[in-house]
Amino acid sequence: MSPLQLPAGLFDPAVRQALDVLVGSWREGFVQVSGFVGATVLLFSLVQYRFDGRLTELLGEHERAQPLVGALLGLTPGCGGAIIAMPLYIRGTVSFGTVVAALAATAGDSAFVILALAPEAALYAYGLAFVAAVLFGYAIDLWGLGVGRVDSAVDRLGRPMTDGGFATTSVAEGGPSVPEYEGPDQHGHGGGLPSYLPQSTLLERVSHAVHVLWWVVLSGALVAGVLYLVQGAREPVWEVAFTYDGLFTVAGLVGTTLSFYLHFVGRHYVGAGDTGQVRDSFESLYRTFQHAAMETAMVTVWVVAGYLLYEYGLLLTGVDIQGLAASAGVLAPIAGALIGLVPGCAAHIVFAQLYAVEEAIPFSALVANAISQDGDALFPLMAIDLKAAIVATIYTTIPGVVVGIAVYHFWPYAQFGFGVL
Repeated sequence: MSPLQLPAGLFDPAVRQALDVLVGSWREGFVQVSGFVGATVLLFSLVQYRFDGRLTELLGEHERAQPLVGALLGLTPGCGGAIIAMPLYIRGTVSFGTVVAALAATAGDSAFVILALAPEAALYAYGLAFVAAVLFGYAIDLWGLGVGRVDSAVDRLGRPMTDGGFATTSVAEGGPSVPEYEGPDQHGHGGGLPSYLPQSTLLERVSHAVHVLWWVVLSGALVAGVLYLVQGAREPVWEVAFTYDGLFTVAGLVGTTLSFYLHFVGRHYVGAGDTGQVRDSFESLYRTFQHAAMETAMVTVWVVAGYLLYEYGLLLTGVDIQGLAASAGVLAPIAGALIGLVPGCAAHIVFAQLYAVEEAIPFSALVANAISQDGDALFPLMAIDLKAAIVATIYTTIPGVVVGIAVYHFWPYAQFGFGVL
């Protein structure tokens, strides 16, 4: 992150560093992640609107194809496709193997960095991730692979948010015990207002206006995100001007702020309060955009939290990732898979930059991380069924480790810089 241009001596160095992380994460999360997430979630929502829920029904009727479809959803760059798969599991439409396949195939928003700067590496890495995701997803649905035991072990750690019960071979035999989405009430709200919000016509009008403005800002963030990749992931400077750097700064700061408002306030007034739930169809085009905005706003909140956790973690520990990777040997792909346990895209965008820009990460570690990481798709599942999310992220790590080690030992291109332009 480029440091804030604050007057010298205004803050203690430690406070200044902490502010750099906070405001930098606030800016970068929306441009590097939310712009792409919003576009892909909107795309899938428009498909739902166009086909009036028939695609969801079709997927529920063809259980044998579900892990394959889940992997295809996860394979789409960004997290939008995999995000769609999570609520389908929550409502019992798809199997747990489908969830794992979608999460294993997704490379999150770090995929945009690799596709732009190392397209050949992306072809091989994400191809391997897709194959591993399909095979592992079907294996879970057919044989369980001990999911029930891991489920029970996680359950013993503490009271789960919801009870999954997903060690099954089909949706009909079990699934998460989460109520189905019942839609907004007669006022368009997703449910009653929380205690910290008053009944207010003014706030309802303001929230609708913020929702429209949010899409304008997201469009700017998407442009800035594409320019960011085209320029080789160059860190933008802090400025407010009609330039790439100015667009990145303004769209990032404003977009994240509006997302926090929509998630904690706006969604309770304009509808789509039940984020993380799949809608069979949308009654209007406006509701379609509204649903996509609320989903992306929720992801943005989690992404910023992930950025802060990761950056402050590095700040406090002083870990040198590049130095560790260079001396790790076969431990590099294992480390790449373990980093995949970190939810969100923040750590993995940095990981992709270390591979494609610094050439500090071996290809085997990139493959392991691509399979193991779940991107932002895990957040909707975490918000509604935390236990299922924990078990799912554990299970995507297994093929990540196995394939990563296999690539390290048997793939001749498992070295640093493979496929980098």
